[in-house]
Amino acid sequence: MRAAYYEKHGSYENIKIGDLPKPDIKEDEVLVKVKAFSLNHLDIWIMEGKYPAKIPMPHIFGSDASGIVVKTGSAVKNVKEGDNVIVYPGLSCGICEKCISGKDNECGSYSILGVLTDGVSAEYVRVPAVNLFKIPEGLSFEEASAIGITYTTTWHSLVTRSRIKAGDTVLIHGGGSGVGTAGIQIAKMLGAKVITTVGDDWKIEKALEIGADHVINYKNEDFVEKVKAITDGKMCDIVVDHIGESTFTGSIACCKKGGSVVTFGATTGGEPKINLRAIFGKNIDIHGVYMGTKGEVAYYLRFFPEKLRPVIDSVFPLEDVTKAYEKLLSRQFFGKIVVRL
Repeated sequence: MRAAYYEKHGSYENIKIGDLPKPDIKEDEVLVKVKAFSLNHLDIWIMEGKYPAKIPMPHIFGSDASGIVVKTGSAVKNVKEGDNVIVYPGLSCGICEKCISGKDNECGSYSILGVLTDGVSAEYVRVPAVNLFKIPEGLSFEEASAIGITYTTTWHSLVTRSRIKAGDTVLIHGGGSGVGTAGIQIAKMLGAKVITTVGDDWKIEKALEIGADHVINYKNEDFVEKVKAITDGKMCDIVVDHIGESTFTGSIACCKKGGSVVTFGATTGGEPKINLRAIFGKNIDIHGVYMGTKGEVAYYLRFFPEKLRPVIDSVFPLEDVTKAYEKLLSRQFFGKIVVRL
């Protein structure tokens, strides 16, 4: 099969395109012909050798994809050949206490497709049948490939952990990112007021178009002072921070008493300076989030495409996959970057 892969850690420039063996499936697995996959910063982190485990080489990367079922194992009941599916990338054992209680993202063996296993940057991917969900009618393969990590992480952050409710004020950093666009949509759908940050003026109108109530260019304005002005000093019920070191102290400052701060990314570093008094003094909850659960995916998919819909920035052919990652690192995009096969 045709695949994009790398044989050593380093830059995305190490990616090669060539032929690798098509995977075999077990009785509880499915072979999916990949039609599109979307990019995540997780891909870069693993590519650069920052994951704390040995990555098998050559490595087919990528976690989020959509495609068509071409073969099913003998024990598979939930999908059949010809089904158009979303690949949910969270891999768990399925039998431990966490898994059977619906908290599969807390499984002791939890991993993500494309990390310790081959991922989706190829014509075919082998996936456990329980990780497949049928694409909601009205979504393209490109849109469907942008749902997995992005919407699952954001849904788990806002709904499950922070218990968002109508009337809440939510600050979402990085409104032009995949999780940022998903977060704006989810928060607005559930009746919240949304403040978001962006790093370029051209992204302001786009963020407003998808539902943000207020947009702050953090390069031109102090986002803490701006949030204070927007909320008349009341600050936010929920702050979603996937940026890390450069924003986290400010995120704590933007959270009101009894509010929540969610963290699931650290693209600017993972060791922010934190004043503990600011946390316990305001009775703040801090939620660390790593993906979400299959149950959440099954639930939120009912809102696509009428109330939720992935924002696609650009689509590249497989041959231009290095250009796609170059764009991801440039931050000159709004929404998700997708590779079409």
